[in-house]
Parts: sequence; structure tokens; C-alpha cells
Amino acid sequence: MSDEVKDHCGVFGIFGHPKAAEIAYLGLFALQHRGEEAAGICTTDGKELYLHKSLGLVGDAFNEEVLKTLPGQSAIGHVRYSTTGSSTIANAQPIKVEYSRGQVAVAHNGNLVNAKYLRDELEAYGSIFQTTTDSEIIVHLMAKPTYSTRKESIVGTVKRMEGAFTLTLLTEHELIGVRDPHGFRPLCLGKLDGAWVLASENCALELVEAEFIREIEPGEVIIIDESGPRSIYPFEGENVRKAFCAFEHVYFARPDSRIFSENVATVREKLGRYLAQEHPVSADIVVPVPDSGNFAALGFSYESGIPLAHGFTRNHYIGRTFINPTQSIRTLKVKIKLNPIREVVEGKRVVVIDDSIVRGNTARSRVKLLRRAGAKEVHMRISCPPHVSPCFYGIDFPSREELLAYNNSMEEIKKFLDVDSIGYLSREGLLRAVSGGKKELEGNFCTACWTGEYPTPLFDEVDKFKLEKR
Repeated sequence: MSDEVKDHCGVFGIFGHPKAAEIAYLGLFALQHRGEEAAGICTTDGKELYLHKSLGLVGDAFNEEVLKTLPGQSAIGHVRYSTTGSSTIANAQPIKVEYSRGQVAVAHNGNLVNAKYLRDELEAYGSIFQTTTDSEIIVHLMAKPTYSTRKESIVGTVKRMEGAFTLTLLTEHELIGVRDPHGFRPLCLGKLDGAWVLASENCALELVEAEFIREIEPGEVIIIDESGPRSIYPFEGENVRKAFCAFEHVYFARPDSRIFSENVATVREKLGRYLAQEHPVSADIVVPVPDSGNFAALGFSYESGIPLAHGFTRNHYIGRTFINPTQSIRTLKVKIKLNPIREVVEGKRVVVIDDSIVRGNTARSRVKLLRRAGAKEVHMRISCPPHVSPCFYGIDFPSREELLAYNNSMEEIKKFLDVDSIGYLSREGLLRAVSGGKKELEGNFCTACWTGEYPTPLFDEVDKFKLEKR
């Protein structure tokens, strides 16, 4: 079983551009970090929806010939990591269906916590499912005959869903963006030469040279057609707690993105500064685990005065889809992806900065590699609190019992990792960083994976294969 935190998904949409497929293709490149298992684009020419999706990276899924099969001036795109359902072509997105009100395609980032309940209900009334992903539930809800208009079906659908759902939807004449009322996952709006763009992160807007307009609000449904964008708010007047995923800033989002009103690189540097304040140590060099540990290590170095050194070299050609030949050689897998530079670490007291520890096997292997390369001391510092609970909102964290910090004390974790000291950032330090230091905004973030306190009711078990086991 992998010890790495898995990404969730990235969504993209564009309305009213003569090269919609090409723009979506570029946008997905910028969002590749959010999912490497599959990629897909769906376009419309105003009459039909055209879909191509494939397992693998964006560059593998599309070429010039494939893009020619995707005509039209509007498109949505998706990069996937499977947080519900296996990594199969059937589960790849966007998901396209034809129903009584026409055609619709949906791309989904997040997890529905009431997926099993909704699917049981839909199947009881005759719905037939082609996938084992919770995203297909969305299109079945929209197709219910009780809705008389598309707007009514969208509002009715989002009101039935619980959990995390950032969506882009495409019909013959509309691009639609949806963000759940808690705002777990980011979504932003941009403009490009008169066309409108939606993206999980504004780094995708930057790549296609679109102007950033604003973030889509929690609970907002934005409908874009020939008249331009208009918004409806199905949850208006309801007292729904905001629950932005703080782990987006710690690990998922790209450093050049601005999410939840804060730049990711700046937040990560603050995480490192606060970590140095909370867990000072005497050492010779600060070494980041690339790439997500880079900015936190920079902040730790600035605050502590300990020089930053790049003690690991990373193989950028492995990716998250690298398959271990056998489960017994974890250390070799780690060495293929990250290898220490002996000349940098030998004889040194090293502070290793990483974004998180899940099961701990990968972190332990890295410590072993550093000691083998001659590190005199190895001190581990983590730029978030200890993970003690699984995530139900679109992050593939394992069960509670598999998490290193759930049943182990700090001393036990230190012994397991074979480090000279261990220090995690406090929840208070984390919230201080992600909220921009504004105390009144700290309650807007979800920290369930560190506290076990979930911001929504939980209907289903935390199991990405729950819809397959049925």
C-alpha cells in the first residue's frame, strides 16, 4: 500500500472560444498535479457533445489528431485521481449522458459522503449505472423526471448532495460551475478574449493567459451562456459552515496558485516559519523533501537561521503512477524517486522538512537513505499536525488504524522513523498560516484529518471502493 497522500482531481471549463479543446488541453496541463490517473475533455458545437478520455497523463491522452475530433467553442476537462472507484477508463471523466432534456457532461472534484445512500435510492427507482464512481450519481440526479427545467434539475441535484463537490458541467449551450456550500475545494473564474474560463486553480488561468476575475463562492452555481455568466445560490439563507480544505495549502495546490484568498507559496513559507518557532533545533542544514516541502523548508531556514541545502535529488520521470515491482522493496522505490546527495549531507546535522507523514514507511526509508549517505543527525519536521483521521472529502487518506500518528505517541513515532527528533506544526500554527493571520477566518477551514471533527454528517464508510463492493 502506498504511503503517499494521493491527489484528488482537477476541473477546467471554457465557454465561447474557437479553440476550446486546445485551451482545455493546456489548462489540464497546469492542473496535472491534481490527478495523474486519467484525463478527459468534452466539447460542444451547440448541437452535440464530443468526448475523449484516456488513462494516463494529459500528454499521453491527447495529441493533435485527437484534439481535431473535439470540435466546438465550449469545453470542460478533468484530470483524475480515484478517490471513489477504481482507476478504469469507465470511471475516467468527464462523464457524458443523454437524457430527456438533452446532453450533459460532468467533471467532479471531491467526494460525496452520501454516495451509497443516493445510489441505492436511484437504483431502487430504475437507474442503471455504468461506473463505480460517485460522480455518475450527479448526472442521474439531474435526469430525474420530476424536474421540468435544466435550472431546476441543477438546483435540485446540488441540494441532494452532501460532502465535497466542485463541478464543471457542459450542455449543448451552457458551461456551468458549482461549488458546494462548504467550499471544500477551490474553483475560480477567468476571462480570455471574450471567452469565460473556470478552473480548479488560477495557475491554469495563467497558463492559458486568461485574466483572473474571482473565486466562485461556496454554494454558488454559475451558469455561463451566450448572455454571459449569471449566478444562483441554492443554499442562500441556510447557515452552512465554510470548510475550506487546509491540506490544499499544505500539499495539493501549486505554489503559484492563489486559493481561499491566499497565495500557496506564501502560506507554505509561513508554515515553515511557525514550525521553526514551535520546534527549534540545533542543526547544520535544512533539507526539503521536494517538491511540496520546498517552501516550508525555506520558511524554516529564514526563521531559524540554519542554511537551506538541497540534500535530495528528485527523479521527475517517475510520477505518482510508478508501480513498485514488489511490495517488499519500499526503500528501492523511495531511492528511485528521491536520492540523497552525499556531498551535501555527509557529516551534517540535518533537519528534514516534509509536508506530512501518513503511514510513515516512506519517511522512514528517507531517513535510512540519509543515514547511509553519512548524515550525522536526522531531525524530522512536518509542516502540518499529525494525521489521526481519514478524509471523506476527496483525499485518499487510509483508514484511521493505518495512520502512523493515530495509535503512536511522539516518542513511538520518533523510534519508528529512527530520527533524532520529531516535530509537527500545531493546529494553531497551521490555521494562523492558512487564514492570513486573521483570527476570525480560522473557523472557515476543515481540519478533520488532524482532529477527527468533521464539518458534515457522515453517511458512508471511508472506502474508495464502497460502490464496487455493493
